[in-house]
Amino acid sequence: MDSNLSSFNKIEQKINGSRKISNYLIGGMLTIGGVGFILAAISSYTGKDLLPLGNPSSLIFIPQGIIMGAYGLLANLLNIYLWYLVFINFGSGINTFDKNSQFVEIKRKGLFKDVEVKINFSEIKSVKLDISEGFNPRRRIALVLKGRKKVLPLSGAGELKPLLQVEEEGARLAKFLNVNLEGLK
Repeated sequence: MDSNLSSFNKIEQKINGSRKISNYLIGGMLTIGGVGFILAAISSYTGKDLLPLGNPSSLIFIPQGIIMGAYGLLANLLNIYLWYLVFINFGSGINTFDKNSQFVEIKRKGLFKDVEVKINFSEIKSVKLDISEGFNPRRRIALVLKGRKKVLPLSGAGELKPLLQVEEEGARLAKFLNVNLEGLK
């Protein structure tokens, strides 16, 4: 989340989506694996080696070739879904905090349509730092809204920034919105 103080009355934060190196690596591995399993299944059916490694034509089509074909089909379906998410940059967007209009505007790329939320400053109770360490660490900034139990996350999913940076961004945002900062112990 990059904070850009373009003017004293407005903050814009750009949120990164699913275009990450890890998604490209996993998508590439899934593509290679899925195509390999499909080629192994076809090789076992036709009796011709379509892969440069191993000898898949010697596999018995039923049950080994069928199972390999099923693995290949599932890998390619998952692979298509992952590449679609990367293509549309799922989860990317922008947070805009405008003192002049007294509104917070949150925009995100959704699966089939974009999501847009507009909140008045008066509806915001506080800014919360949601920090948990351990096996599945999480460091995000969220808005706590009046009269609601759930928080509205502002940080991107899977974004793990240094703790000091998250605290500074949360404090700066709370000061800008003139609300309390929660979550510090």
